[in-house]
Amino acid sequence: MGEANIDVELLDEIFQKTITSVEESKEKIFDISENARQESTRISVELEHLKREVEKVIGQTDQLEFTAKRARQRLAHVSHNFHKFSEIEIREAYEEASKIQIELTLSRDKELQLRHRRDELERRLRTILDTIQKAETLMTHVSVVLNYLNGDLQKVGQALKSAQNHQQLGFKIIQAQEEERKRVAREIHDGPAQSMANVALRSEIVERMLNQNRIDEAKTELRLLKELTRASLTDVRKIIFDLRPMALDDLGLVPTLRKYIEDFQNRHGIETKLAVSGSDQRIPGAIEVAVFRLIQESLTNVAKHSEAQQVEIRLEIKPQVIHFRIVDDGVGFENGTKGERPQFGLMGMKERTKLLQGKMRIDSTIGKGTTVRFSIPLEGKWADKPSRPIETDR
Repeated sequence: MGEANIDVELLDEIFQKTITSVEESKEKIFDISENARQESTRISVELEHLKREVEKVIGQTDQLEFTAKRARQRLAHVSHNFHKFSEIEIREAYEEASKIQIELTLSRDKELQLRHRRDELERRLRTILDTIQKAETLMTHVSVVLNYLNGDLQKVGQALKSAQNHQQLGFKIIQAQEEERKRVAREIHDGPAQSMANVALRSEIVERMLNQNRIDEAKTELRLLKELTRASLTDVRKIIFDLRPMALDDLGLVPTLRKYIEDFQNRHGIETKLAVSGSDQRIPGAIEVAVFRLIQESLTNVAKHSEAQQVEIRLEIKPQVIHFRIVDDGVGFENGTKGERPQFGLMGMKERTKLLQGKMRIDSTIGKGTTVRFSIPLEGKWADKPSRPIETDR
């Protein structure tokens, strides 16, 4: 017994040192990511200004080429008919053509330098964005390991006695949480964060226009800025809805589903119907969220993979259980397989259903669509937290 206690203490000490090392590595990776993100923002601003300068120089070069062509034509005419022109006129024609040619050469050189600088910045930006993506992926992996170390593995004595399946399930849950956090972080980064950076850039442009008394151009930029801000607000609201639809608390499951289905139809062009039947009993809040998420994930899979034209959702509420199914007329797949398609979404749905002590079944045939069935019990630890009465179709 004494030796066993010593072994556990040693393992705990090793885990603590490992956790400290992993946390330090995570901080360093985060610093690299943030520094790269700041550099990408700086380069993006510089690149935007440089592109405008390139366009300006290209316009000047085109104008100089036209002027140089006219000057050469004038010089050729004078040279061909030199007896009709004085020596001063001939010299002026030659000097004018030479001057414009020099200006054209300088303008071309400047354009070439700006293009090279622009291409260099674009290459640097791509490299930095690739670094950011790799850092984010590494952060996700490190976070999974860190959460795993901070969770089940710290209870070494219990872990040594528990089944290996519990560890695997815990790891899957942590991985799902980290993937969800990564998804939200990427949506914020690719949506509102980029929009805010663009807002800052356009604000700076408007400020310069106002300083140069370019009022009309400034008004145009302000209109674009207003549209961009509205689009950013829409993105933020969408992210909030994906995290937790507030309508669930205010309206309940069915009205929230109807609103989501309407948005789903408009976004993907897939005809979607909802049929509700059963009792008017109150639904526990945790079950409402779970049912909504399972239907949401199912519709996401339909939109991504099924090539369906129609989807039907049937929801049946009974005193002790809620049944629902999602039926599409898409391409289907061989039952039990998804070919080369990632199964992470289906795995997450199965894990969520299992945690609620429910059942999930998938029936699919190639060319004949897919049906996903769920059964979630309404009794148990959620029964003491009822939600509002269900709205049914009579």
